[in-house]
Amino acid sequence: MPSPRLFLITGVSSGFGRALAEQALLAGHRVVGTVRTEQVRQDFETLAPGRAFGRLLDVSDASAIDTLVTHIETDIGALDVLVNNAGYGHEGILEESTLADLRQQFEVNVFGPAALIKAVLPHMRARRRGHILNITSMGGFITLPGIAWYCGSKFALEGISEVLGKEVAAFGIHVTAVAPGSFRTDWAGRSMVRSPRAIGDYDALFDPIRSAREAKSGQQLGSPAKAAQAMLQLIDSEAPPAHLLLGSDAVQRVRGKLQELSDGIEQWEAVSRSTDG
Repeated sequence: MPSPRLFLITGVSSGFGRALAEQALLAGHRVVGTVRTEQVRQDFETLAPGRAFGRLLDVSDASAIDTLVTHIETDIGALDVLVNNAGYGHEGILEESTLADLRQQFEVNVFGPAALIKAVLPHMRARRRGHILNITSMGGFITLPGIAWYCGSKFALEGISEVLGKEVAAFGIHVTAVAPGSFRTDWAGRSMVRSPRAIGDYDALFDPIRSAREAKSGQQLGSPAKAAQAMLQLIDSEAPPAHLLLGSDAVQRVRGKLQELSDGIEQWEAVSRSTDG
């Protein structure tokens, strides 16, 4: 059985973060979980007194991130696993969505994880070990109308994860982008920010998508507990992948996207090659 590890998981109040924290604690690990309120912090610590450490954090506050990681390394122990889970979804037709919405989406879904990575890397690199999991989405590979800002942020985090993995592989540090499909989390419910509708031209395209997403919230196929178990299996692996899809819908949709890309490359290959020389 693998030796107990120390995890830092952002956003453990619900969803994947909560499920992973609970499963990691059940497996005997220690978990520092970040939350947004004092009540939730106290509730989290009752899951496993002495092994569950709740900490208040706004992931868009880079200075608070540096302080937190220094505190963990000094007062709790050496971090073995960072899980960048905290994030949210923004839904809205691009033309109806503001640039302020875009900046906030990237602040939480991209800049927050990047700041956490930069804070933990010096410690992991010095120890020549560690594992970083970035929770992305199948929306980091495939796209749907009405989630441009969200997909943009997840595409960005996928790219950052892949590059980072190549940069730190020689130091014994693994990096995996975990891309879930549709799971029974709050992503499409209370956690989602929705831009108001304003332009009638988009009604026929987008209204059915928004209605279907709202109706399906809470009824999705994916189990957060099973996703957490898959992530623990990933962490225990000696050769974890750079990308891991979670959910049969993610596998199906991403395979379809790869086929579309392959077909498009083949169809336009002559034009692509014509620019050499």
